Amino acid sequence: MDRNITVETLKSQYIEDQPVEFVERKGLGHPDSLCDGVSEAVSRALSKMYLDEFGRILHHNTDETHVVGGQARPEFGGGKVLHPAYVCLVGRATTQVDGEKLPYRQVAIDAAKAYVRSVCSHLDVDKDVDFDCKIGQGSVDLRGVFEQEGILANDTSFGCGFAPLSETETLVLETEKFLTLRLKKKVKALGEDVKVMGCRQGNKITVTVAAALVGRELKGPKEYQSTIQEIRDAVADHATKLTRREVTIDVNTGDNFEKGVYYLTVTGLSLENGDDGSTGRGNRANGLITPYRPMSMEATSGKNPVNHVGKIYNLLANEMGREIVKETRGDVKEVHIRILSQIGKPVDHPLVAAVNLLPADGVPLSKVEGTARAVADSWLEKAHTIPQRLLTGKLTTF
Repeated sequence: MDRNITVETLKSQYIEDQPVEFVERKGLGHPDSLCDGVSEAVSRALSKMYLDEFGRILHHNTDETHVVGGQARPEFGGGKVLHPAYVCLVGRATTQVDGEKLPYRQVAIDAAKAYVRSVCSHLDVDKDVDFDCKIGQGSVDLRGVFEQEGILANDTSFGCGFAPLSETETLVLETEKFLTLRLKKKVKALGEDVKVMGCRQGNKITVTVAAALVGRELKGPKEYQSTIQEIRDAVADHATKLTRREVTIDVNTGDNFEKGVYYLTVTGLSLENGDDGSTGRGNRANGLITPYRPMSMEATSGKNPVNHVGKIYNLLANEMGREIVKETRGDVKEVHIRILSQIGKPVDHPLVAAVNLLPADGVPLSKVEGTARAVADSWLEKAHTIPQRLLTGKLTTF
């Protein structure tokens, strides 16, 4: 059966030519990103449990993790967590098979703790966070859709993607990775709760960084200020590797040194002092929040990777877009993709996969239409490979 793939011209100004562009990325330690990471870690752990026990991934959705912030008293040279943060795992799963109960709650909590411990180097996971599991049995109807022959969509929903990343998008994405994966090894006071906001106006880009600093790694205000300057200089130097546009770097603009206001923490995380989070409120499937591009409101993290189109189509759309740009070898400047499912219908045969292309100057749509259609068709054909790609770390969800 042929797939319903439409290919049309993108009726939008090229992103790099638009006068203004906003781009955001919430870092790995941001409460919303922690919820995304925990949700996905729990889904992976349950998937592996099901595969080990039954040779297949059974029905589950763990995309409703919530963080309730705690209370802390940060100080230079020390500080103390007064009340732990609370992480609640919410969702649905296959909790028993043929009357045999599965240890899904312990598996979920162990996975959540392991993930938070792997990301948050200044946090005492056992003392400073309380974990709770409220995951329950899924509905009969949704499990029925999941367990039928073939892979059938669990919902009527859509996914979005685009390619390639703009220069500003790349700068924002790589800046956060630079801060939380590289610079923090050198700057010990740098916490994991980082947010990066990029604003391009014409050829000038302003990057605003919010970075939680750890009080026990700093002797006082002067060292705090010098650390902020060190972060600013390092980010500015890194930016020169990613763009030739004029870039301004601002770090912790909420600070007020005269009044003694600093972004100071005990754990390097804002969740220690009342900042809450939820799965799906942060980065989209490509790792960014991009109001000038197509986006889905679906939470990609934690949804089951077998038939939950809210997850699969967002991942597929981005993969399609990247490959279309690659295979058309400069003939396509920008591609937007939207894929819509119908509940109970095959995942690899959506109701429609809409591909919108912005050809390079002088390139007719007819030259690139066939390649775009073939790439979209190929990725839909490979929809069943998504679970393995996620379990092996070849795909990320936020």
